[in-house]
Amino acid sequence: MGEHTDNSGPGAGLVAEVAAGAEVPEVAAEPARILPHTWEEARALAWSTPEPLPAHSVPLAAALGRILAHDVFSRHAMPHYASSAMDGWAVAGSPPWILADKGARLSAGQAVPIVTGGLIPRGAKSVLRSESGELSTDDDGLPVLVRGDAARPGEPKNGQHIRPTGQEAEAGELLIKAGTTLNPAHLSLAALGGMDELSVLGRAAVKIVLTGDEVVQAGIPDPGFVRDAFSPQLGAVVTMLGGAVVGLQRAADNLASMLDALVDDEDEPADVIITTGATGHSAADFLREAITAMGGIFHVPHIAMRPGHPTLLAELPDGRFIVGLPGNPLAAMVGLLTLGAPLLARLGSLPEPATAEVACGSPIKEYQGPTRLMPYRLVYGLASPCANTDSAMMRGLAAADGLMVVPPHGAKMGENLTAMPLPWK
Repeated sequence: MGEHTDNSGPGAGLVAEVAAGAEVPEVAAEPARILPHTWEEARALAWSTPEPLPAHSVPLAAALGRILAHDVFSRHAMPHYASSAMDGWAVAGSPPWILADKGARLSAGQAVPIVTGGLIPRGAKSVLRSESGELSTDDDGLPVLVRGDAARPGEPKNGQHIRPTGQEAEAGELLIKAGTTLNPAHLSLAALGGMDELSVLGRAAVKIVLTGDEVVQAGIPDPGFVRDAFSPQLGAVVTMLGGAVVGLQRAADNLASMLDALVDDEDEPADVIITTGATGHSAADFLREAITAMGGIFHVPHIAMRPGHPTLLAELPDGRFIVGLPGNPLAAMVGLLTLGAPLLARLGSLPEPATAEVACGSPIKEYQGPTRLMPYRLVYGLASPCANTDSAMMRGLAAADGLMVVPPHGAKMGENLTAMPLPWK
């Protein structure tokens, strides 16, 4: 995470200057396009523009859920010494056994107490279970170990209850294959194999920037204000898409605050910044101006889709990507799944997010202009558009099984349409 080269960020020096009233330096403006990118073009650019982040080593405790970059081989035999599988006595020869000093080499007719996992002493041939032996005395009154009434005939046999060296794996044996998503058992196995760290594929570190002076974080907002719909969901969706949220910051509706939010954090560097709101061209929208002032380039300035037309993808000079999402909740989620999903997958060396085909469940009228992304529910195998799917609404998406991509000319009932799955389904 945070593999870009300059943690200070290209906007650090601009923040104080703009806050002090200085003008934004003259830089190249956002590129003009006669037509915005199509939905297909935008999605393809989000996948093809970045390079996967490099693999890096992390401590075992931090490797859970990560994808292993290289095969893991045991650094030693497992176990690396012959050990007891039972509590009892390590014995040599036949009973009765005289008790030997701990650490001494055993000769025939000798025994020494041992616990599960204990090192088998030199000369020992097997382990007698504690429930199968008992201490007694010989004819001279000296303490000896003998088989008890619970012992099975011939117990212990040669090698019985001894875990030999290399029983689980020999030194250099393959333990975990590259490409494995690491679970808790893998981490334990790696530890037993002598590993302290594991090399894992890169995973995009994501900083979330929320904008909007009208946004209220709790309670019921007054007229003219709106409830924060992003902080309860956005980080979770980013994680589902393969990113790791490393920070959240709120930016006021002014250029200085936006520039400050885009400056990288030296303690928690990010690879991707995902913003909400401020992607338009109104007097309260400063994201595009801030990106331009910082010398960023726009890979996707706009997308010919509804909702989510002002969604953007930009790149700063230090290599960080910015996914600018609209301020309306449904529009933002459509933008995130369109650009954020392929971007985070590519950076994290994950497969390109797949689309599917669904049969349209009802006729959809022609709509001059952009492609429409419509939440749908599967009803008897057909994709029926959900109700309550205005760009500011969430009821439709909360009830949806996916998003279907409806071209400007509409769709006939039964016509196959491209669909994007929802990451939580």
